[in-house]
Amino acid sequence: MSAGDQKNGGDKPEETVPVAEVWPEVERAECLARGAALKWASGVFCRPEHLERLSQYRKRESQRTASIHTRLKSMVQSYLEGVGWGLEQLREARAELKEVSHALKKAGLDSTGNTEGVKSLERLREVSVNHCQLLAAVSNLPRLYSVRSMVLETERLVESRRLLEAHARLMDLEHWQDDILWQLHGAAGTTGSALSTEDQELVAKYFSGVGQLVDALGKELWAVVSSALALARQNPTPFVSAVRIVEREEALDRALLDERGGARGNTRPLPPGRPRCWRACFFQVLEDAVSARFRSVSYLHTRGPGLAGHLSALQHGIMADLATVRHLLEHCVPSHYRLTGAYLRASHRCLHAHLAQVSSWDLESGEIFAVLNWVLHIYNSPDMMGHPELLTEMEREELGPLISSEGLEQLQSKYVQSVRSVSEWMHKALQVELQDWQRDQEPDTDHEGFYQTSLPTIITQMLEENARVALMIGESLRDQTIQMGLYEMENLLNRFREALVEFGKERRRDPSNNKNKFYLHYLLASISNCIILKKSTESLQQQQSSRSAGQFSRTPPNPLAALDRAVRRACRLVMDQLLLDLQPILPGLLTRPWLVQGHPTPKLCSVLERHLELYGRVRPPCRQRLQEEAQWLMVVEYVRALMQKRLVCRSAEDRRQLSQQMVQDDQQFREIFHGLEGEGSVPEVNPLALLPVLADFIRLKDPGMLTLEVSGLAAKYPDISEEHVSVLLDIRGDVSRDIRGAVLDLLEQSAPPLPVGYRPIFTDILVPPSTMAFCLPTAKCA
Repeated sequence: MSAGDQKNGGDKPEETVPVAEVWPEVERAECLARGAALKWASGVFCRPEHLERLSQYRKRESQRTASIHTRLKSMVQSYLEGVGWGLEQLREARAELKEVSHALKKAGLDSTGNTEGVKSLERLREVSVNHCQLLAAVSNLPRLYSVRSMVLETERLVESRRLLEAHARLMDLEHWQDDILWQLHGAAGTTGSALSTEDQELVAKYFSGVGQLVDALGKELWAVVSSALALARQNPTPFVSAVRIVEREEALDRALLDERGGARGNTRPLPPGRPRCWRACFFQVLEDAVSARFRSVSYLHTRGPGLAGHLSALQHGIMADLATVRHLLEHCVPSHYRLTGAYLRASHRCLHAHLAQVSSWDLESGEIFAVLNWVLHIYNSPDMMGHPELLTEMEREELGPLISSEGLEQLQSKYVQSVRSVSEWMHKALQVELQDWQRDQEPDTDHEGFYQTSLPTIITQMLEENARVALMIGESLRDQTIQMGLYEMENLLNRFREALVEFGKERRRDPSNNKNKFYLHYLLASISNCIILKKSTESLQQQQSSRSAGQFSRTPPNPLAALDRAVRRACRLVMDQLLLDLQPILPGLLTRPWLVQGHPTPKLCSVLERHLELYGRVRPPCRQRLQEEAQWLMVVEYVRALMQKRLVCRSAEDRRQLSQQMVQDDQQFREIFHGLEGEGSVPEVNPLALLPVLADFIRLKDPGMLTLEVSGLAAKYPDISEEHVSVLLDIRGDVSRDIRGAVLDLLEQSAPPLPVGYRPIFTDILVPPSTMAFCLPTAKCA
């Protein structure tokens, strides 16, 4: 630093300024450097013996300082050289700018001096323009004179369908028209103005026949294209000519568009009527020709069986046309036309629109089936669009569905609604069933000897046939049809149950009416019918696919529950009839004459045997159910007769005879119902087991054991009440007041709850009220 300061001070001692005033950062950096050096020195020379190496440290730091000074000087020198070179470049650029400025001023002066010379050439320019216009007019005169004759000749060629020659003449006329317009446009451009409207109208009027020729030629072309299928089988030459003309026009359109958009500054306008896009028109006319076969179709021509015939005719017509296109027309067009694919697209779009129109008609079930079957199966089958030669084109075109998924759902819903007429058939079948109930003969029997009528056969065949036909369309339609059939089945069974109720009411109003002589037989036939319908319903439910569950907005039908209700009602009516037949006999049970002679029991068994024999005409498992219900009814009525206290024992001998007669009756009942255990499931509580228990209760010699006997009776039959036990004690006639109180108290304290699945028997038996007019207010009564 000292050496640098001396050098700077030696150059200009009078202008030296302290460095800290110019750059305050230098002073701060110097302070930091001094502090760092002091810290370093204090760390290195912390002991006296370290001072011996002071000269080494001084030499090393001097060398480092000299190296830094050298690098600083080199950098500053390089910087100064760059600044000097830049100043030199600026000086040279300034000198060149001065030269250019002088040259521009000189050119401006020369241009101002030439203005007067240019004005003298304006007259020459006007003469040149007039000369060009006259030259163009003279050169175009032969063409202009021959335009009308060319138009007439071209019209004659078009009328005679010499299309290629007519198109060549038309191209010449259009070329002349374009040249004249371009020359007029160029002449207008030289004068700096646009082509006037009058000139354009004049040219358009003079060449008006050209536009008419274009329309006439196009009309003939599209007539040839629309009849291409017929021409291909006879003479495809006109069609080939039409395709060549279309390709010429397409090439002209493309060339004119490329010319207009290619070179910049090309302002040549497109000729009138360009671009014509005749290739797009070609395919549009082809699609119109395809759709022509659908235009004359109406519902009056196709209703009923005619719709299936119409769809079959469409199939054969489309396939014949496709064969013509693939084998004949495809060779008459360029390969990029892909005419087969175009015809497929056109046919598919037209069929889509046509079938949408057909679907909107008021179709019946057979017509809807024909449409769905044609759309889902025939259209994509190998006999039609699934033909091996068409698969590649079909996959390439990606035509989509012939009817949308929403349209298919609507058609299927309409089909299901139309098939709902099954409700009317079910109603008619039910009316026939009700009429059969009034017949004066037994119901028919099947090959197994079971009663049945025509109702289940009609219903089952109807629903299964509908499901089978719907499955030909698809599983979804089958599921909907089955669902509808199950709804109608449920409604039918509800009406069937109501008819059973009314049948029973009619029977109760006049039990001796001979019109209902076979009332019980037809009730049993109704039960067998329900069993057949249950099997049919389960079969239909099994046919439904698992994924159809939950797809229907309505509450799912439950025909099995309706079947169960109808069977329960029929069984109840059968038991009512059994009770009605037993009513004349039951009053004689458990009386003194019965005890002595036992007369009513054989009659009662005879009625039971007759009923059980008829129950054998019912299909399992309802046959076992009826036998079991007859057991319960017989036992309940027997015990009810016992509870009437028609017979009260006066002695031990009476009790012995009563119990003995009850056991004999029980044996007769068991002989009648002996087949129940072998034919079906045995009930958890056999009602016939109650009679021996009651007989033992009455036969018990020691009244003191009644408490134990009642405890066992209550354990087996927990629904027995104090009233029932009290009547049994009364029938014995030897029970003291103390024993009665103990027995009843024990029964009251040990009343167990009814176990799960236990069928009460005493609950249905009401104890008649006591005949005592007055009793003392004992604690028990209280």
